[in-house]
Amino acid sequence: MLAALSCFTLLDTLAKKLTQSNPVMMVVWARYFFHVLLMAVVLGPRMGLRLVRTQRPGLQALRGLILGLSSISFFTGLSLMPLAEAAAISMIAPILLSIIAVAWLKEKAPRGTWLALLFSLSGVLLIIRPGSEIFRWAMVLPLISACCFAGYQLTTRMLSSSDDGLSTLFLGAVSATAMLSLIVPFHWHWPADAWQVAGFVLMGAIGAFGHSLLIRAYRHATATRLAPFIYMQIVVALLLGWVVFGHFPDGLSLLGMTIVACSGLLLTLAGIGQRQR
Repeated sequence: MLAALSCFTLLDTLAKKLTQSNPVMMVVWARYFFHVLLMAVVLGPRMGLRLVRTQRPGLQALRGLILGLSSISFFTGLSLMPLAEAAAISMIAPILLSIIAVAWLKEKAPRGTWLALLFSLSGVLLIIRPGSEIFRWAMVLPLISACCFAGYQLTTRMLSSSDDGLSTLFLGAVSATAMLSLIVPFHWHWPADAWQVAGFVLMGAIGAFGHSLLIRAYRHATATRLAPFIYMQIVVALLLGWVVFGHFPDGLSLLGMTIVACSGLLLTLAGIGQRQR
């Protein structure tokens, strides 16, 4: 799980670097196009038609569209704001997922869900600080991405009982690529050199490898056991943002990140305690 999350943060770092000289839509498209291409090359010969087999094609398509929208929002925000802050704001997604699952799937909410949401939102407000001189509209985009990602996770959960996990991973990326392929011609910009082309391909490889590690992690441990490790992504983003871009958050932003992470961890522990009883 830690290796998977490190891959995703490395992907975000590379995406932020590429958006400095390429349109955001092109970067998002490349992330999924090469993800699909590499999965088809690696898994296609072994799985054959099983790679695209689904009992719920409509839900698979919807899941991919939500995933694409989440990435567009996050990468756009990432191009305009520091890596660590964007990652921390997006970490509100697990709490939003719990609330959506309660409202839509009628699941029982872990004790303290609404309190965790309130604290998480207060942490986000400390990071973006509306009305202050540091606030920019781009800071809202990771929050929109988190809402989309919660919907993506919910549809993934709904598909888990009917479709193979690798098929779901592949079809979601195919759907996102198809949507982005309709948009990217209006934002096309030829890469400046071979290094940028390599960066686009590497994004797809890192994304595919990270998801494969994620699937492997869930084979060996429950989602509840793995959930606390998700918040380590903030630490990795903090370090990469500092090393690669020379940005280190101020005190209030660090406090906001800590509140977001602690709120999620407390909600996870509450859920574990509830199941054990």
